[in-house]
Amino acid sequence: MNISLPDALKSFVDEQVAGRGYGTSSEYVRELIRADQDRQRLRRLLLEGAASPSTAAVDDAYFDALRARAKAG
Repeated sequence: MNISLPDALKSFVDEQVAGRGYGTSSEYVRELIRADQDRQRLRRLLLEGAASPSTAAVDDAYFDALRARAKAG
């Protein structure tokens, strides 16, 4: 895959590669794509959570029980 960039964006990518320790511009672009995938996954999870039905309120007793379960197992 080849991507054409205007000179200003190419310069920016070159600066990021040099300044942030990437070996190539492809490494930089791959990291950007992975970060975008992570953002989309997080957004999807947040939207699913927002659309899910409400549950009981979380209070100190809830967290105490959660800690006890975590320590037990």
